[in-house]
Amino acid sequence: MKIAMSDPMSLSRSSDRALLLLLSLVTAVLAAYTAELHSKSTEQFQGAESVKVDTVVFPTSCSPQAQGHFVRGVTALHSFWYPLALDEFRESTRVDPNCMMGYWGEAMAHNHPIWGDPQETEVVRKVIENIKITPKLTARERAWLNAVRVLYGEGNRLARDKGYAAAMEKIYRDYPNDPEAALFYALALMGTVRSEDPAGAQTRWHAGEIVAAVYKENPYHPGAAHYLIHAYDDPAHAHLALDAARRYAEIAPQAPHALHMPSHIFLQLGMWPEAAASNEASWEASNQWIQQQNLPISERSYHSLRWLMYIYLQQGRYDKAKEQLTLMGESLAQFPQDDPRNLIFGTFTHAAMAAIFVVETERWEAAEQLLPKGGGIQAQTDSSSNPIQTNLAIVQTPAIFARALAAAVKNSPQAQKSITELQAIREKALGAPEPFIAEIGGMTEVQEWEIEAITAAAKNDFDKAMGMMQKATALEEAMPPPSGPPLVIKPSHELFGEILLRAGRPQEAVEQFAISLRRHPNRARSLLGAARAAAHSGDTQSAVKFYKQFEQQWRQADAQLPELGEARDYLKRADSGIVGKSLMSLNIVPSFGR
Repeated sequence: MKIAMSDPMSLSRSSDRALLLLLSLVTAVLAAYTAELHSKSTEQFQGAESVKVDTVVFPTSCSPQAQGHFVRGVTALHSFWYPLALDEFRESTRVDPNCMMGYWGEAMAHNHPIWGDPQETEVVRKVIENIKITPKLTARERAWLNAVRVLYGEGNRLARDKGYAAAMEKIYRDYPNDPEAALFYALALMGTVRSEDPAGAQTRWHAGEIVAAVYKENPYHPGAAHYLIHAYDDPAHAHLALDAARRYAEIAPQAPHALHMPSHIFLQLGMWPEAAASNEASWEASNQWIQQQNLPISERSYHSLRWLMYIYLQQGRYDKAKEQLTLMGESLAQFPQDDPRNLIFGTFTHAAMAAIFVVETERWEAAEQLLPKGGGIQAQTDSSSNPIQTNLAIVQTPAIFARALAAAVKNSPQAQKSITELQAIREKALGAPEPFIAEIGGMTEVQEWEIEAITAAAKNDFDKAMGMMQKATALEEAMPPPSGPPLVIKPSHELFGEILLRAGRPQEAVEQFAISLRRHPNRARSLLGAARAAAHSGDTQSAVKFYKQFEQQWRQADAQLPELGEARDYLKRADSGIVGKSLMSLNIVPSFGR
């Protein structure tokens, strides 16, 4: 059953898909578990899935004992809990070497379509060699086995992804009442989307319709809830997955990724308390997981930690946010040095968290103290002979940007030097084979125009600043709304509004903040900017509305923050009927150029 929907706005591959490329908390790096380890993970898995373990129905010709492991593997697969899925699938073929679908599952656990990280193709092809087409295999099983052969066949990754999606479409149509066929087909469709794909929006929308039909019939199916979140991960459509987001954490409460995923929808809707709870739970679950599995500290869910810090900042909980930043820095120092994947991701996460903290709090004077110069690893942008060092340099881009912004606010010549550095990074990043690295390169051009604009605004050259910001906003509008904390760090429409406000053009600023709030619902700096712009425009009613919303959102905020005092002061004056257009005594302007 397909659900009719309107307004098929562009749905893009989430930017956190690219980030998750490097995260891969649940990566397939565990070559094989020991029997004792299997026992531990199975015990934990059974506890995690005790709510609705029977929601996944996937019949095979495997023995009953193998079938139990196989179904648990598929259930873990639906939550992207790849190490656990690998363990279960391998156990299914250990207890029944003729369980051919167990080899299918092992191969699928190496395929991370939403995350987009490279497949271990050669490793999986050796697994597929174990598949034998025996008389006891059903026609349905043969179809699934054929599909995985296509996925890991000849050709480049995109061609194989599209071929696999076509094979899954055939299964979906041949078995219209099979929810597993529908869900894996929808996931395969989303796996074909690339950021540069103009038809990607419709592809993801179509996938969402397929998943929605399964979710309607079986709302406790982990794949249905999970994939709906991915399909509708943008501010215009997030409401379609709100029920799924709230339900998903119930389905696999011990899976770090499952606990994190609801926050994709909560963040898109500006539901900060719910988003915070989701990532707090995910972070704690990842701590428990690495302890139980004796994994290195680098395998914790730092993706969730970065989100958590950003969410705390939206609530005005700066001290709590600073704690997460400190924790990230301390953790990075303990990362194994022989693990480049996690070193690259950890370096990015630390740099991004520090940059976000400085930019959100506008603590420009603390930039040098807070921003890492090497993320714990010294890397130079001229290290082209070493791709790992090159990537380590590129992922430090957020820190370079924030340092440049701080310099521009103070009208320091260091800002221009940083622009040159960002340009050099972009040249290297845009040609990188890794989607995440290339995406960082795409963001740097927006950041360069923002730095130029603030530099001009700090000199009161507002006409020049406006021209720079028009270029920045045009570039960012061509990108999809982010599915998490803005990778660009400072949303360009928000900055444009702040510069317009500083230039004495509040009515135009109102428009920019409205656009920013559509792309980033309930973002604190945009709410505050909207309130300030309305106040300067003499629109007391709108100013009161936004200041009240801001004050409510910051109900857990650190008490001493001046922004909170500003909101309360304005609301107090509004209640007394003494507010007007001339409000400079409240100092309600952006911090730069004061």
